[in-house]
Amino acid sequence: MKRLKGIGLAVVLLLGTVVGVATPANAAPVICETFGSTSIQSGRFIVMNNVWGASTPQCIDVNQAGGFTIQSAGHNNATNGAPAAYPAIYAGCHYGNCSTGSSLPMQANNAAFNNIRSSVSYTYPSSGTYNASYDLWFDPTPRTNGQNTGAEVMIWLNRQGPIQPSGSQVATVTLAGATWQVWFGNIGWNVISYVRTTTGTTLDFNINTFYTDAVNRGYAQRNWYLTSVQAGFEPWVGGAGLTLNNFTYTTTGGGGDTSPPTAPGSLTASGTTANSTNLSWSPSSDNTGVSGYDIFRRQGTTGTFTSVGTTTGTSFAATGLTASTQYQFYVVARDAAGNQSPQSNTVSVTTTGGGGGDTSPPTAPGNLTASGTTANSTNLSWSPSSDNVGVAGYTIFRRQGTTGTFTNVGTTTGTSFAATGLTASTQYEFYVVARDAANNNSPQSNTVSVTTTGGGTGTGTCTVHFDAWNNGYVAQITVNGPRSGWSFTFALPSGHAMTGGWNAQFTTSGSNITASNQSHNGNLSAGQSTGIGFQATRPNGNTQLPTIPGCTVV
Repeated sequence: MKRLKGIGLAVVLLLGTVVGVATPANAAPVICETFGSTSIQSGRFIVMNNVWGASTPQCIDVNQAGGFTIQSAGHNNATNGAPAAYPAIYAGCHYGNCSTGSSLPMQANNAAFNNIRSSVSYTYPSSGTYNASYDLWFDPTPRTNGQNTGAEVMIWLNRQGPIQPSGSQVATVTLAGATWQVWFGNIGWNVISYVRTTTGTTLDFNINTFYTDAVNRGYAQRNWYLTSVQAGFEPWVGGAGLTLNNFTYTTTGGGGDTSPPTAPGSLTASGTTANSTNLSWSPSSDNTGVSGYDIFRRQGTTGTFTSVGTTTGTSFAATGLTASTQYQFYVVARDAAGNQSPQSNTVSVTTTGGGGGDTSPPTAPGNLTASGTTANSTNLSWSPSSDNVGVAGYTIFRRQGTTGTFTNVGTTTGTSFAATGLTASTQYEFYVVARDAANNNSPQSNTVSVTTTGGGTGTGTCTVHFDAWNNGYVAQITVNGPRSGWSFTFALPSGHAMTGGWNAQFTTSGSNITASNQSHNGNLSAGQSTGIGFQATRPNGNTQLPTIPGCTVV
């Protein structure tokens, strides 16, 4: 993308979305500029045209009352690639362009966060390929400018054609009175998408409804900040006639159900062992019905409680505890609108010593080796540990590269483990720890290092096109079939930094970046192709560009 001059545009990336923001005007015009935008209702909302993924024209007719219609669009993007645009209306701050009176950014652990609501009403044409979706942005800092790096929560009320969100489906959930597929992917930040299983034209919801679900799944954090609430469309093909009739955003909890459930009562713990306890409580009541309970825990009697699970019933098995350790728990009920109850009473438990007083750890696993390494997996094996009572299992730890923190990637009761989900052409290190029934952990095994092979099979070609300016550039890569899986590992020149990417799984190790296929675009037949890309910054005046191995510059 070329940097446009003279019209005050800021170019950014989101979910594979490059958003340009022009200085808002007070009128509610027809906007045809690629990245044109305008403020409405005295700056309360901002509407943007935002054609970021195509060179085809698009015009939107802005409604001062709080919406817009795509008046014309000439899009014809491949449905296995990125959308052409994300015309949207939003409240909050986006790359320094802020609406008025939104109270954003706001930390999600702020009590006022639970009062933030939004509603939308859509009308759909009979043709075209598109989605109708909210886009909720979260950042670890109260960011008003630049790329958010926390979580992007997308809520798809409708999709037309063979398109799908980033990543892969991980669950199905009932929220805000409807059933949604839950998708998860990472493109430099976590993307959590909720896809309605039946077409919806309206939604009135509490923002915390979906964010609580994302937090409970480990994809977002309660101390992150909400920076903007957006609603619009992502068209791939066509788009004319898509209409956002009305958009509301409130910080007072108005609209819909605002009555929280009563607090869960009589929380008790029973059957406590060295590593678990069973919680139970009396049910909450609610004017429309309780949709579930969230369980919170802390170790000891001071510090922060964290969410450790959710259930729709009135009991919960808390596992993974440490022997001879004190814990405290409480429970909060929630309804379908995301209203949360006061917390229950707090119950305190102390786990038993475990294993009848066994405090002797197993010996370290020996002779850890790796074999059969492919582009995305390797097979680990080791000699068994010994223990005075008996080894209960082994925990496998992994890190990418040779520095940084090892993370737990699996357990087994045997002496071998298939490590999967790796990235092609990437170095990993592994070690193994044994544990006994009393949760005594052995010293770690030796560390083994592996480098995965290059990803994919086939003879397809690759091209890359750079649109550059003084202090940044966008790389647009076309991957051609036939291929069965693909990945590219490349190094950024000194001083360059990737700010976002789309339609691929990007992982970073130092200055090296690996782009790998997502589930929907890995297998390409002859004649098929997929488009991916990324944006990077570089020192002002620097003209260097990275080399993408195997790709021809066009």
